Amino acid sequence: MEVVVTTSPGEVAADAIAGHLRPGAVLGLATGSSPLPVYTSLLRRRDTGELSFDSVRAFTLDEYLGLPRSHPQSYHSVIRRDFTDQAGIEVDGPDGEATDVPAEAARYEAAIAAAGGIDVQLLGIGTDGHIGFNEPGSSLASRTRTKTLTPRTREDNARFFGSVDEVPIHVLTQGLGTILEARHVVLVATGPAKAAAVAAAVEGPVSAYCPASVLQLHPHVTCVVDPDAAADLKLIDYYRFTVAHKPDGQPW
Repeated sequence: MEVVVTTSPGEVAADAIAGHLRPGAVLGLATGSSPLPVYTSLLRRRDTGELSFDSVRAFTLDEYLGLPRSHPQSYHSVIRRDFTDQAGIEVDGPDGEATDVPAEAARYEAAIAAAGGIDVQLLGIGTDGHIGFNEPGSSLASRTRTKTLTPRTREDNARFFGSVDEVPIHVLTQGLGTILEARHVVLVATGPAKAAAVAAAVEGPVSAYCPASVLQLHPHVTCVVDPDAAADLKLIDYYRFTVAHKPDGQPW
């Protein structure tokens, strides 16, 4: 795992993703506040001709169960509003309105496989260490399935709704095993509220208690954090040293 401590996490993460953009590339996209600067940077680079989204496809991580796709906070709506409609990218996501949820989970897994798998997966991290909606206690080998959100996650997401009571309790999410099959994972975390989760994910034991710690088992992870989110990292000086002495031409 490469840990990059920077005051411009959106730009560094966009650099990592841009290295995969080619016709036929498959992106894994995350919603939430952390990815927004990444999407802004990618769109700006497209507008200046630095990169192209031609023939690029995308898949999202998760969706609230029972929330209509037309709801402004459904991830079907959010990812299109924040990025894919502007980028002109075809995007697929779990259907939160599916009547047969296990069948929808199987369809989604098959769709990712049929696309050739995810080239680069963008992730945020929850304050409790969840990635996607894999809450603490999730199987490290899990596939796309229904999960019940913790009260903490619902409280964290209440800012996007009118109140915590409006946040759905159940979701359909890619599993940790599904996420691990992406060829490159880029995790972005900012702010002091994420510091404990980042430290547990990067330097703690691999444990279902911190689902993001499973990324320690992945061969190519770029963890991009701002100084506040890096505050609890014990090896922060080493991470800074390795980035400062990165071999010439080595990509993120």
